[in-house]
Amino acid sequence: MLHTASALKNLLLQKSVRTGTFTLASGKESDLYIDCRMTALDPFGANLIGDLGWHAVRSKIHSEQLQIDAIGGMTLGADPISLAVGMTSALRHPDEALQVFTVRKEPKGHGAGKQIEGNFKSGANVIVVDDVITTGGSTLKAIDAIEREGGKVAFALVLVDREEGGRQAIEARGIHVISLFSRSTLLDE
Repeated sequence: MLHTASALKNLLLQKSVRTGTFTLASGKESDLYIDCRMTALDPFGANLIGDLGWHAVRSKIHSEQLQIDAIGGMTLGADPISLAVGMTSALRHPDEALQVFTVRKEPKGHGAGKQIEGNFKSGANVIVVDDVITTGGSTLKAIDAIEREGGKVAFALVLVDREEGGRQAIEARGIHVISLFSRSTLLDE
């Protein structure tokens, strides 16, 4: 896993991390911008995320003897990560394969009016996913939608924790956060 983590870190630094002055989705100014979609939507990046993410998720599932049905989060950031981890789970351990779902920002205005699409059922034990957490706001919105639809969030998986309070906000809701990278580990601070 060390080689996988190193390769993913290098790809994130090459494709997804920018320094300068940026206004984030939260409205905060930052010296760091991280667009994980550039890495997660790269076929090599998706494979690395699937490997590292599945290893982290499976370790947590086994160490705590959890029964997990599905993995997903707020579109668009969580989608490629959730799918990569789900596909890796199916390839490596078909008997433990995770179904994948996505949470819309708002319920659909037509058809069934669903906010959660894909392989999600009320009563399911799920892992909520996000690409980057800053304040934790989008992850918390996904958790709210999942809980409204009858899902139970076992824990969260994030690709990068910016270390700006998001982890604490999510964990204040009683949901443990596993991050594959943090600002510190990504930038060797």
